[in-house]
Amino acid sequence: MSEALTQHYKHIIGLLGEDINREGLQDTPKRAAKAMEFLTGGYHVELNKIINGAVFESDTDEMVIVQDIEFYSLCEHHVLPFIGRCHIAYIPNGKVLGLSKFARIVDMFARRLQIQENLTKQVASTVQEVTGAKGVGVIMEAKHMCMMMRGVQKQNSSMVTSVMLGTMRDSQAARNEFLRLIGK
Repeated sequence: MSEALTQHYKHIIGLLGEDINREGLQDTPKRAAKAMEFLTGGYHVELNKIINGAVFESDTDEMVIVQDIEFYSLCEHHVLPFIGRCHIAYIPNGKVLGLSKFARIVDMFARRLQIQENLTKQVASTVQEVTGAKGVGVIMEAKHMCMMMRGVQKQNSSMVTSVMLGTMRDSQAARNEFLRLIGK
């Protein structure tokens, strides 16, 4: 795939009016292709491989929160980055998930062409699926380059999305605890 992407980047750079043979651009198509493959690597990740058996029996039934998981993604409308933080809460139902797996789940979905609304839902649904939790809450905050660099050019704008499942959706007390603990 890299060679095909390299050729497409070469063509795009030429269409922009640049001389693809000038010194500073000679290796740019190859570098851009390699970067794009990395930035969209989530398409080639399998959930069972990133979880790798790290679901453990536990009798805890109190809320567990993993916060400030940084992420970056590419908006599917402009292929421009959006960058932010993800906060995940869950109320275990006999099982807990290894800490690093939350970041891996976020990355798996963020490293695709994406919109933040869907990304938030995908993370929440996956944590629910993997853990069988009584409730899951996910809040994502991000700055979108498509809003900042082009169009309306609003540098201080950000977007916040949330998905609450199970107890986190049905219990105002659980939702409030999550928001209080992450400082919202």
